[in-house]
Amino acid sequence: MISVAIMGHGTVGSGVAEILLTHKHKLFTALGEELYIKYILDLREFPESPVADRFTKNFNDIINDLDVSIVVEVMGGTNPAYDYVKRSLQAGKSVVTSNKELVAKHGAELLAIAKETNANFLYEASVGGGIPILRPLSQCLVANEVDEIAGILNGTTNFIFGKMINDNMNFDDALKLAQDLGYAERNPEADIEGHDACRKICILASLAFGKHVYPDSVYTEGITKITLDDVKHANNLGYVIKLIGDVKKTENGKLDICVCPMLISKDCILSDINDVFNGIMVKGDCTGDVVFYGKGAGKLPTASAVVADIVDCGKHLKTRKRMFWTDGDGSNIVSYKDSITSVYLRVEGNGDKAVEAFKDSQVVDANGETIILTKEYHFGEIEEKLAALKADGVNVLSAIRVGNI
Repeated sequence: MISVAIMGHGTVGSGVAEILLTHKHKLFTALGEELYIKYILDLREFPESPVADRFTKNFNDIINDLDVSIVVEVMGGTNPAYDYVKRSLQAGKSVVTSNKELVAKHGAELLAIAKETNANFLYEASVGGGIPILRPLSQCLVANEVDEIAGILNGTTNFIFGKMINDNMNFDDALKLAQDLGYAERNPEADIEGHDACRKICILASLAFGKHVYPDSVYTEGITKITLDDVKHANNLGYVIKLIGDVKKTENGKLDICVCPMLISKDCILSDINDVFNGIMVKGDCTGDVVFYGKGAGKLPTASAVVADIVDCGKHLKTRKRMFWTDGDGSNIVSYKDSITSVYLRVEGNGDKAVEAFKDSQVVDANGETIILTKEYHFGEIEEKLAALKADGVNVLSAIRVGNI
């Protein structure tokens, strides 16, 4: 019997407990041993739970119990999750987490501690919820040199764009609907400002390229400035707008990484991913494009990935899984100003000045506005041109990257 402690009994934590209880026989067949919930750490009371007698409010009950070999962290945030996970690993207990913020901020340190104590630190659910992506990336695609990972990594923003594209709904109304349906938090900042997607692309980049990529090294832009007019113009030009997390290896071996809204060609498979679904494209030198698709959040999809990691830990209590990267200092990251991209511009009045500034670009006139799809520039040069235009009285309504995926 393998004793498990679950830290947190919210949406995901309750789902993990539910699967461990209702799928007990299937998990026993897969593992060859029983997975026993010994503790559930939560400050709240759950008297109606079938395991109500196993709840505790004291982390020391878990850390001091030598029988507990696997700790599941599904509390979210970094306080107290970081301290509890670190102490668990230092005590030689394997840890499973769905906490993207924790892994993105402290993954390298926690992986190093796990290596020192011969424990496992597994985090499959931290990126795609129920979508298997990290294990395939580290195992099934191990023969490949990964050239690029690009994806729709946040279901909330993808739902909002879907409503704008298909239902002619403006941003505020689409966000309100997402909140009413439970797809967006009351405070949606992490989703709509791109922080959630940033943490996920950091984890993917760290695993794929071997050095920790910290969120503050990543150019991140949210979707709050995208208007219904932009969505309509993009559609007329053969594009859809999606919030994309993208990391690609440049010719000098450095990483060009960003999270921002992009115009994606309708020919790209990511353009057809709608509603709250996520899609992640991995470009390998041997396989070409491989796409992982599914719901990136939700109680049971995410809990399913957590339980899969628990089973993996149970199979490898005496050995370590190779889901590892070393620390990084940002020196392998290209400055966002040096990133090469084309941009969609929407300009009101003085369109000729904008056309002159971005010579040899595609220009479309639309109801008194000028739409420009620029040729490729370094992003820093685009910023300089836009600043000069604004100083010259040109009203630049929108500036959105055009994804080359």
